[in-house]
Amino acid sequence: MSFPKGFLWGGATAANQYEGGYLSGGKGLAVADTLTGGDGIHKIPRKFIVEMPDGSHKEFAGHAEIPAGAKAIVDPNTYYPSHIATDFYHHWKEDIALFAEMGCNVYRLSVNWTRIFPNGDDEKPNEEGLKFYEDVFKECQKYHIEPLVTIYHFDCPLHLANEYDGWVSRHTLEAFEKYAELLFTRYKGLVHYWLTINEININTNFMMNGVHEHESNKQNAEQCRWHLFLGSAFAVKKGHEIDPTNHIGLMIAHPASYPYSCDPEDVLTELQRAERLKWFYGDVQVRGYYPNWKIKELERDGITLKKEPGDDELLKEGTVDFYSFSYYNSMTVSAHPEKFGITGGNQMQGVDNPYLKASEWGWPIDPIGLRIALNQIYDRYQIPVMVVENGLGALDKVEADGSIHDKYRIDYMRTHIQTMKDAVEIDGIPLMGYTPWGFIDLVSAGTGEMRKRYGFIYVNMDDEGKGDLSRSKKDSFYYMQQVYKSNGENLD
Repeated sequence: MSFPKGFLWGGATAANQYEGGYLSGGKGLAVADTLTGGDGIHKIPRKFIVEMPDGSHKEFAGHAEIPAGAKAIVDPNTYYPSHIATDFYHHWKEDIALFAEMGCNVYRLSVNWTRIFPNGDDEKPNEEGLKFYEDVFKECQKYHIEPLVTIYHFDCPLHLANEYDGWVSRHTLEAFEKYAELLFTRYKGLVHYWLTINEININTNFMMNGVHEHESNKQNAEQCRWHLFLGSAFAVKKGHEIDPTNHIGLMIAHPASYPYSCDPEDVLTELQRAERLKWFYGDVQVRGYYPNWKIKELERDGITLKKEPGDDELLKEGTVDFYSFSYYNSMTVSAHPEKFGITGGNQMQGVDNPYLKASEWGWPIDPIGLRIALNQIYDRYQIPVMVVENGLGALDKVEADGSIHDKYRIDYMRTHIQTMKDAVEIDGIPLMGYTPWGFIDLVSAGTGEMRKRYGFIYVNMDDEGKGDLSRSKKDSFYYMQQVYKSNGENLD
């Protein structure tokens, strides 16, 4: 067989996009709970409603910079998709049974920090929240499904964002360390696979990491990155101390990237962008130190990271066991982007690639790019690799008889799994597993939509929060079932 025995087949979700249970069971507010929906096809962004320092209320786009002193709020007259999402909080037993039926032996999920510490920095944890995840992990074990747990997945506690500027503050780092240590201690023996910080390279903004002035203040952005790296390193070190059998990995958004042409300026531009977008984050978490080019960049920008004794040593001691990443699309880079149409995917912009088709949301579809990414990652780091997000967001039509014929999604999955098969069989990549994104419908992170569906399992919920949340199987469910139960051999 191409894929090794014990290969991890499953799916991935995030608490702030799937769990729901808004304020249920003692949960506190996260930044994600203050994000409205958006419209990706028509390029209408998600928004924050914030209280300005003078007491007035103002709207900001989700990725926009929010002024220092402003506080995101929940407006009682506004719909927030994360509050219900697709309600794993009340459907977890039903959903895990469906995952098992599909043939999953791993389920990647995230713990919602504010379900454990409602404000992020509480003195004592919320026992009801701890018990919820304990029950979920035990239910997974009942079906021989390994939980793969992301400790931090874009759910900075709102209190830490509003009052401490999120990950800019050492206080947030220290609160995270307490939270991570508690998870490792409480779930020892229940969880053996962990990811530290989701897509650590995506952004330093308010939406992702609770940072107000992330564009105009480079010191803030770099200090946020430093604290995120320290948080990841602490989690790796502490997780191994508490249970040496833990497997702990990083998580990076990793598109393949190409220069638009053989123009040396295009080639150099792609090299520099790849270093800043992807490799910097992997280098720090796998090698344990900042690369020389980054040190020189900080010097040129006049930025001095605020460090405490032992920080550099912690970075070296907390290197990861494996490299996990999301792959949805490739990107094409030009030194002269103004000459070409701009396209995007997973919060990243590039120029149009004339050799590729795109999804309804404009994301280039490039299965060969996944093989390229796998080879580049393993050649650089020589540690095991795992694809923990991959999938197609699309408009699904429910037929009169309730069926959903998503051949487009099956075609996407087939070509990407074949690419992984080639990477393992031909290139010798030590691939650990595959957890496609949103294998059950959930809220889109980038646009806040429900209609942009990734799942193999349909959830009856729309962009306005209407629906009975019933679950049904798409054609892709049965396709993935045959793939998983054949260990990736039956792709026809």
